[in-house]
Amino acid sequence: MNKHLLGTLLPFFTGLIGNAQVQDTSRPSPWSVHFQLTVISQKHAGFKAAYSGMNSLADTVEPAASSITTTLFLGRRLWKNAAIYLNPELSGGHGLSAAVGVAGALNGETYRIGDPAPMVSIARAYLQQTIPLGHSGNDNISDAANQVAGSLPSSRITFTAGKFAISDFYDKNSYSHDPRSQFFNWSLMSNGAWDYPANTKGYTMGLVAELVKPEWAIRLSSVAVPKIANQPEMEYVFGKAHSETAEFEHQLHIGQRPGVIRLLLSHTASRAPSYKGGLAALANHDTTLLKVISGNAQGTAYGGHKTGIGLGIEQQLSDVVGVFARAGWNDGKHATWAFTEIDQTLQAGLSLKGSRWHRPEDVVGIAGVINGISTDHRAFLKAGGYGFIIGDGDLNYSREQILEAYYNAKLFSNIWLTFDYQFVKNPGYNKDRGPVHVFGIRGHIEF
Repeated sequence: MNKHLLGTLLPFFTGLIGNAQVQDTSRPSPWSVHFQLTVISQKHAGFKAAYSGMNSLADTVEPAASSITTTLFLGRRLWKNAAIYLNPELSGGHGLSAAVGVAGALNGETYRIGDPAPMVSIARAYLQQTIPLGHSGNDNISDAANQVAGSLPSSRITFTAGKFAISDFYDKNSYSHDPRSQFFNWSLMSNGAWDYPANTKGYTMGLVAELVKPEWAIRLSSVAVPKIANQPEMEYVFGKAHSETAEFEHQLHIGQRPGVIRLLLSHTASRAPSYKGGLAALANHDTTLLKVISGNAQGTAYGGHKTGIGLGIEQQLSDVVGVFARAGWNDGKHATWAFTEIDQTLQAGLSLKGSRWHRPEDVVGIAGVINGISTDHRAFLKAGGYGFIIGDGDLNYSREQILEAYYNAKLFSNIWLTFDYQFVKNPGYNKDRGPVHVFGIRGHIEF
């Protein structure tokens, strides 16, 4: 069935892309058509482990784990300052040890899924409407993925409604945000302590409102959360299951070099049990509640709340060098419900273009991340509890530390090849396991 569907869709996608390439470019087209394909393969070395549990990264050498995603980005202008976007997407494959064992998971293109067979789905389908504010002039907007070429008011309010990734709008760091072209690690895609609302593949449904001015912006959103931790099905029970995010963004300048600072606030209400409840369940052998925390059953009670704060900064230092940093915290009282099991994070890194060795389109990136969890969270894991991504059956706690470096080489006009290395100390916050050396390669096509 999947092969048949893919065989039907690919010629359709190819035809659309071909038509887009021959359009009259003398004026902005009402259409935007783009395409990406990303393949990642990873392998890790064996390492010392005093013990292993249900969610442990394998301490022996595993077969290579590979993922594939391919996306068609369709956009159409509807009326003045309005557009609609649709993203059919094929995704499949699996991560090392089924993408468990490291809170800063190793491949941002893989998810905790039971069936690694490629599946076609609608990743995004949303309407966007912009309202001008005053007479501040217009910004020219180039054609790009999920962006129809044209002009937008410099001061505006934009509403987005439908299905999307909430990370499309928040914490959009220029140097560390996209595992298809930048760092692989989950905790470098977005602020790791932001348990951002999403289904297993990273998407949700809801509303985002943005107030944009030339030097600053404010964003607010309310979206759906999963019915079961890190699972595909979302629920829409207003007042009981929902997630709100707010972000203030301000432009910075060092000389003429641009930079940005972002303050992120979030609150999620869900069926997530508390870790103290999980400790009681372990003592009472209440497997029902433990399955809820580990993402293997639906909770019956609402009342799980998680509040978090994040700070992000990026700054261009020269034509070839950019730096970034993030810090994040959440209260860590209730089980992680959507993203990954990180309650505190601190990271910094840099991006370097290859101009000095006559490869101006190549990019080198290097970053370090330190992740931690709350007292309640670590007590639950120490007692033998399991979340949906980590748990070794015991815990000798220490902060998880990750170093990642990559070289992204542009081979042709639309083709990139990346070599990646990650060093993980205390995987899953456990100093009785590791360290781990992870090697990866990525192929990426876009146009």
